[in-house]
Amino acid sequence: MSTQSTPGIDDAGTTDHPSRSDGFVRGLSGAIGGPLGDHATALDQPAGSERRFWTAARIVLALVCLTLALHWVQKSPCQDGAWQNNVQYNRFCYTDVLALYYAEGLNEGKVPYRDHPVEYPVLTGYFMGALGLPVHAIGDGDPTINQAQWFYNLNALVLGALAVATVAVILALRRRRPWDAALFAIAPALLLTATVNWDLLAIGLAAFGLLAWARRQPAVAGVLLGLAGAAKLWPLFLLGPILILALRANRLRAALTAIGTAVVAVVLVNLQPARAYPENWGRFFELNTTRPIDWGTLWYIGRYLDGKIGNDPGRLGPFEWLNANIPTLNIVSYALFGLACLGVAVLALRAPRRPRLAQLAFLVVAAFLIFSKVWSQQFVLWMLPLIVLARPKWGAFLAWQLAEVCYFVAFYGELLGAATSRPVFPEGVFVLAASLRLGTVVVLCVLVIREILHPEQDAVRATYDDDPDGGVLDGAPDAPWLDRWRRREGNPAPEPKPAVTA
Repeated sequence: MSTQSTPGIDDAGTTDHPSRSDGFVRGLSGAIGGPLGDHATALDQPAGSERRFWTAARIVLALVCLTLALHWVQKSPCQDGAWQNNVQYNRFCYTDVLALYYAEGLNEGKVPYRDHPVEYPVLTGYFMGALGLPVHAIGDGDPTINQAQWFYNLNALVLGALAVATVAVILALRRRRPWDAALFAIAPALLLTATVNWDLLAIGLAAFGLLAWARRQPAVAGVLLGLAGAAKLWPLFLLGPILILALRANRLRAALTAIGTAVVAVVLVNLQPARAYPENWGRFFELNTTRPIDWGTLWYIGRYLDGKIGNDPGRLGPFEWLNANIPTLNIVSYALFGLACLGVAVLALRAPRRPRLAQLAFLVVAAFLIFSKVWSQQFVLWMLPLIVLARPKWGAFLAWQLAEVCYFVAFYGELLGAATSRPVFPEGVFVLAASLRLGTVVVLCVLVIREILHPEQDAVRATYDDDPDGGVLDGAPDAPWLDRWRRREGNPAPEPKPAVTA
């Protein structure tokens, strides 16, 4: 079978170097002498065979540790919990971890769900209690310690470990492309939002779930994705791409195994609190059902435009009307997300070559955020590992991260203005920042879709023959029914892709 060489890839198993293979990085590298040279043999060996201590993987792991350390410093003005003169907004250091230590009654020794309703899914509530209740017990015995600070630092340590573990998973999935993980490791979004909430718990579990799927362990993958979904809802959305890709590859047994074990995991985690404390357990669902349009969402931007376009003060614009009719807003939001998922499914079945799992996973999670009525600042973390696996190209990624930084600053200005009743920025500045964030996410979706439709542009497939995250899907031919359907539609089956020397 014929082979073809690819920029940045020298021979089978050789590590990819972005200074050669990524146009954006190659251009920037000119400022420091140009791309990695042909004689840089110490860094140009088959993946996993480097003999130097500072291998690419170790450098990336050191970078994520540095990012998390800087994040801890950035949050340090708020760690004592004594938030005076709006320091949490002036210093950009607000975190739910500290605020909810008090709001959820952990400082009083209250057990989540049993003694107090919790606004998060069960595993996040358990996680809060598992770290918070021991801190409270120690504080009761030693009143000199600052319980809030201990609680935050303990959470920062565990969540930081989960972030490092997520980078390790990305490195394991991309042994030939270790520098891809640097996108996650040095992401400004990680630096600014790592411990704003407990999202890294779900991200870490979901990452291990994807790793288990890649290693052809669908039952384990299902359990881990189910546990991740019991911490935050979004990891359950990854089961949809697994199902549709398995349908195309005629590997339904593995997909149904993953889905089944995920359902069992979610049910088992939720069963006891749902039966024993149904009202407190249902707080998460009640809150998400009744919440109005939140800051920074598509709907919030629409409300702003309503005020600029509509001149009749007695008539509500369409977005303002939706905000006053929350059940309808919920239906519209869910319907748009459902249509987006249907579009992703059609794309997966009609693409000339079966898409990679990470590509579809990113599109589904991004669609959920685009159409959601709530888009909290830390939700950016959900997309980070998925876009790294789906499209590890630096240019568009850094543009998105710049937009996220602008939104972060504008959002804290909005918070400070609301706290002091003195606007920091004109409302239009915040809406512009939210629009830039939304727009860059849409651009990333368009770029991923383009690479699905033109797989020869896919950087990962320039390094790997098919899908390194695919598990049983990796290298599998399309199901016979798909070929018959293509013939009926008048579309011939795609030609087999020549093997790429990686």
